[in-house]
Amino acid sequence: MTTVLVVDDESGVRDLLSDALHFAGYDTEVASQGREALDIWRLKRIDLCVVDINMPTMDGFEFLETVRKSDLTTPVLLLSARDSSEDIARGLRYGADDYVRKPFSVEELLLRVGAILRRTQGAEAEVLTYTCGPLSMDTDRHEVNFDNDVIELSATEFRLLEMLMGRLGRLVTREQLLRDIWGMDFETETTVVDTYISYLRRKVHRDNFTPITTVRGVGFKMIAPPTSA
Repeated sequence: MTTVLVVDDESGVRDLLSDALHFAGYDTEVASQGREALDIWRLKRIDLCVVDINMPTMDGFEFLETVRKSDLTTPVLLLSARDSSEDIARGLRYGADDYVRKPFSVEELLLRVGAILRRTQGAEAEVLTYTCGPLSMDTDRHEVNFDNDVIELSATEFRLLEMLMGRLGRLVTREQLLRDIWGMDFETETTVVDTYISYLRRKVHRDNFTPITTVRGVGFKMIAPPTSA
């Protein structure tokens, strides 16, 4: 069974999330702060972490940063009571796969959880390789290379790049990305797509190679560089 680790110092939130996740068919582990959560994460198989940012002893950022030093694949969804784009950007920069603002709708949170798990542990996928100039992607090995350098990506960054490289030269709309990566089929003011595109560009744009282009107001394209005659 899929196991979700819920980390929050508020007992009411922990109970609410644990009950909702159980009802949705997930097993859960719970922790009241980051250090306790790290012990559980190290000892048990965890498929997804749902972590509050504001906690004593070790906050959500510290937990995420510690996990990402040795694990780039276990997805982490951050909960934030702060209405601050800086906090959200910081979490995504540290390797979070998604975020939900408090107070949250249980239905929305379960949609986000389901979307993350579908893209990180779904049924056996077709093994594909993609190339775009010096950039290559192997979906079976979950590896991206720029020439001979390995580029480290989170699960969400990998899925985003996979969508762009799999539609090389074609428009991918923000609506498509929100639906297929974040599981959002409703209108939203979230800037998560643009934030992730920004971080992806920082990792794959180098040596005058800038393949991810913005189609203003619509979405994005990945453009292969011209080949020499």
